[in-house]
Amino acid sequence: MKLLFAFPEPLPLPRARGVQVAHAAASLAAAGVMVDLAYAPVSGCSPLDPIGMQPPAGLAFVPLSRGWPVPLDRIPPFSRWHSVRFFAHRLRGEIGRRHPDALYVRHLKLASLLLGAHNLPPMIYEAHEVFADTVKPARREHTAVMESAVMAGAAAVVCNSQATANRLAALYGAPSRLLVLPNGVTPLAKLPEKPWDECRRHVIYAGSFFGWKGVDDLVAAAADLPGFRITLVGGESAQIERLRRQLPQQGAELEFLPRCPSPEVMERLAVSCIAVLPNRPDPDSTFTSPIKLFEYMAAGCAIVCADLPPMREILDSGDAAWFEPGNVRSLADALRSMGQNCGQAKDMGQRLREMSAAYTWQQRARRLKAFIAETVESSR
Repeated sequence: MKLLFAFPEPLPLPRARGVQVAHAAASLAAAGVMVDLAYAPVSGCSPLDPIGMQPPAGLAFVPLSRGWPVPLDRIPPFSRWHSVRFFAHRLRGEIGRRHPDALYVRHLKLASLLLGAHNLPPMIYEAHEVFADTVKPARREHTAVMESAVMAGAAAVVCNSQATANRLAALYGAPSRLLVLPNGVTPLAKLPEKPWDECRRHVIYAGSFFGWKGVDDLVAAAADLPGFRITLVGGESAQIERLRRQLPQQGAELEFLPRCPSPEVMERLAVSCIAVLPNRPDPDSTFTSPIKLFEYMAAGCAIVCADLPPMREILDSGDAAWFEPGNVRSLADALRSMGQNCGQAKDMGQRLREMSAAYTWQQRARRLKAFIAETVESSR
């Protein structure tokens, strides 16, 4: 089976969606699918750089420009402009040359543009949020029209969570073929011995520092956590400097580290005891399937988690210390409780590590491969 996997953004992209695309494409190829990954190239870099992998057999790179045609691409201001439409035009040419059995797209505008083309193979759309709910109010009506057309025109839809699937179905009706498939993790073969006796000194957050991620709430909660030491990994320099200006005068010690490659994140998680998911109850959090949740589990960390529906799809009541999203005091209480019960934290971490075996990228790829094959077969 031959799949053209299209992502009209620059790769490598160290943010979560770029990491997810890299893992998804590489794991599908490793599972035996012939994958052509079409993307906007970054000079001198591989799309798999953020995950520290070499391309497996069966994965081919198809770099496509989003810029203006030659020679306008070298002349200001055209050289500074890019468009998904240019990418879509060039992608249609590649479709004609490569004859894939199916298209796989996780970009709404690109999916919408492709629906207008003739003689396309079946297109599978991967949804990671409901854009009609998450874009700015001025764009919602236009976005809803686009999203509705993609949901109706795609041969099949893959959703990152049941919450995403339910909301899309409520807005546009259930798609004819649907797979709910969360993100995954690369398993760690072995963990070092964690310092569980001092678990409150080894607390970590690893992820982006956007507002809806709740990092500000974690920093505020630190004021009520004397004796704790919390490391926050993943911020841009401006975000880190802003948070440093908000540091409480007392409470936990806080360490800020910039974004780093996925393998380095896993090294830090492997020696941490408690990991935090402090998401706020914003629309973006409603549809998330955080890669860091599965990384926390695979690293054997106990988890302190915002009580949100997508998290409850993965974790049961006893699998995390839950707190009310957006409530700083509730977050501090949950962390304090976990930090004072290191034996309980150790047991939770060991159980979550065992659970993570069901959420590897390899397991995800096997399910996705079968779903794509069924979609291709049903479209013939």
